[in-house]
Amino acid sequence: MRRTIAIVAAAALVISCAAFMGRPAIPKTRSGAQVHVLAPADRSQVDPSGSVPVAVRVDPPLDPATLRVRLTTGRHGDTKVIDLTSRLARNGSTFTGALAPSDLIPGLSTIEATAGPARGRDERDRVFSTFSFEPALDLATATRCDVLDSKKCLLPFPNDWFTTPDKSTDTGRRVDFAAASMPANKSGVHIDPTEWNRNDGFSPGSAILAFVPNLDLGKSGAAPITDIGRSLQRNQPIVVLDATTGRRWPFFAELDAQADPPNAPVLIVRPARNFIEGHRYVVALRDLRDHSGASIAPSRGFEIYRDRIPTFSPVIEGRRSHMESIFRTLDRAGVERSDLTLAWDFTVASTRNLSERMLHIRDDAFASLGNAAPAFTVTNVKDNVDANIFRQVTGTFSVPNYLTGTGAPGSVFHTGPDGLPQRNGTFTASFICNIPRATTADGNDPVHPARAGVYGHGLLGSNDEVDAGNVKAMSNEHNFVFCATKWSGFADEDVGTAISSLQDFSNFPKMADRTQQGFLNTLFLAKLMRSPTGFVANAAFRAGASHTPVLDTSDVFYDGNSQGGILGGAATAVSNQWTRAVLGVPGMNYSTLLQRSVDFDTFKLILGPAYPDELDRVLSISIVQMLWDRAEADGYAQHMTNHPYENTPAHKVLLHMAFGDHQVANVATEVEARTIGAFVRQPALAAGRDTALVPLWGIPAIPRFPFDGSALVVWDSGNHAPPDANLPPEPDSVYGPDPHEKPRSQVAARLQKSEFLRTNGAVVEVCGTSPCLAP
Repeated sequence: MRRTIAIVAAAALVISCAAFMGRPAIPKTRSGAQVHVLAPADRSQVDPSGSVPVAVRVDPPLDPATLRVRLTTGRHGDTKVIDLTSRLARNGSTFTGALAPSDLIPGLSTIEATAGPARGRDERDRVFSTFSFEPALDLATATRCDVLDSKKCLLPFPNDWFTTPDKSTDTGRRVDFAAASMPANKSGVHIDPTEWNRNDGFSPGSAILAFVPNLDLGKSGAAPITDIGRSLQRNQPIVVLDATTGRRWPFFAELDAQADPPNAPVLIVRPARNFIEGHRYVVALRDLRDHSGASIAPSRGFEIYRDRIPTFSPVIEGRRSHMESIFRTLDRAGVERSDLTLAWDFTVASTRNLSERMLHIRDDAFASLGNAAPAFTVTNVKDNVDANIFRQVTGTFSVPNYLTGTGAPGSVFHTGPDGLPQRNGTFTASFICNIPRATTADGNDPVHPARAGVYGHGLLGSNDEVDAGNVKAMSNEHNFVFCATKWSGFADEDVGTAISSLQDFSNFPKMADRTQQGFLNTLFLAKLMRSPTGFVANAAFRAGASHTPVLDTSDVFYDGNSQGGILGGAATAVSNQWTRAVLGVPGMNYSTLLQRSVDFDTFKLILGPAYPDELDRVLSISIVQMLWDRAEADGYAQHMTNHPYENTPAHKVLLHMAFGDHQVANVATEVEARTIGAFVRQPALAAGRDTALVPLWGIPAIPRFPFDGSALVVWDSGNHAPPDANLPPEPDSVYGPDPHEKPRSQVAARLQKSEFLRTNGAVVEVCGTSPCLAP
């Protein structure tokens, strides 16, 4: 939006500023006057950083000795008049002096100068110079920062002020962050905005950030995480309005509980369901209260627009028409202008912008296969592994590489002139496959071909997580061959890149790009499992005298836990291989997850020293989410189930949530469930277990079993409910042990997963009439 200023500012300044105020017209000097106010210039914006020079000249035939100079400053009854005549020093026909900041009231001020002839009673010449004085506004940075919230340059956030028109994008806008406006680390290095400025809007999971001094959310009546339904009430002091549809959007508001004392915490408003791609939203804060219950005044930057206070700043006036459109939108929604403390708008990135690179590499890579399976090499076969697994097969497979170099950690997309990733050789990925004894007890007949399952591992881990006891148990109990590859971009080998990103977020594109290559690798692994010329063509995947394939290639499914649930949601949304997925203890939106996870405690030891200001950390994580959307479920969730991408099937997803999870916050799982249109199994929890007024608000109950749709099932291990703030549930006497791994360890949960992961599967009841327990 900032680049529109030059176009509209001239027109805005031609219009009398008084038209915005409902005040008498700004005084005009008649032509031919012989008295001249040289400084401050008429219709100028004076520098508020020091004294304001005053200069007046009297031309013949007028007598300089008759000069009278008067200042009128202020508005609406709060005015003062100062006779400046005696404060001016004469040098011939010119008089000079200065106004101290204390002489002026913010807003418009007018200097009136009059003079007459030495004798006679002729009419005195009268001239005026009207100027604007706004000491609370940093106009030097106003083109790249927002005057609405002076606490941090990019507040409020997200914000269309930091975009520019672009007819080539689907939203008609493009993000336009200035490098000097981005948060800087302790070394003074600002986040490089280059990759962010490819976006045509902001994250669909954007945390809305604003600084409101002394804000008390309780006294204000803002909707907390425990009462999301309140966010839609007409008297709600925080309003998030879908400007495209005119409907209010559900959210919960919180103050940053990790703010550095004694700094006041920033306001965080989080969507209860992801914002719709490509839509514009208006945020309104009104009638906010401090700890004493007193009303909080708006910032001067916002007051200028709300109260139609004119300025002579091209930057300020160039934005005024857009602010007026925001006020009109809010007025139609029943939000009165005079009640507002702050209001602004933002646009959500389009579907194409969020997914184009990933879908491009998927379609290009699979087109290169034709009808063939990916090339692979078996490097090791181990029989009689344990009581659950008869054979483990390890090896590598080839995937088109769309990263720079060999695709090693730290690489980014190898892009062409069109900005899309271009193939750059071959990426070699590893796989581990476990063949259960349920398929073949000892390698001999009978052979019962197993269902094919792709397994997704956890945080910065490895594909050897497929060897975990619960995964092996699932494999043998329900006859699954689970194969796993590494989540390239978010595996153990990417820890170094993760650390460098926390030290300088300019490095984060390396993680986002490589994770998308990881999604492609996972889809190619699925193709190997279901192709008749894939794994089953190799003797390692056959058994018995007749060399029967150990894999049923008619279908393939996905099962992942923790990070495997988070990234697995994204991989499922773009999957052209599987249509059913189980996401164990999942969530989405790392800008919500990080501060609520005990896993982040270790990484904060790196992030904290690099970005010592908590507000910078919160803002940076929200900015990073704009790219993280390409590398986790948050950017793909609206297409995970019933609204698939082009050339992509619809999917059905089963979410297993551990109540009070210490690693993946329940709130992130619930937002995901609402966004993908999942239903929840009831009773989800015993009465009183959740602190929410309406637990699992906005998620409809499964009407009957078996249920052929996407679903959320809550597993309760009896530990304490999670904190009602952006804090992790640290394992102590209050929150108890972490239930994160409990659901996958339950025999009943694995049965439910198995029944769902069938070609014609469904969600079945495994807990009777009680909540599902995971002791």
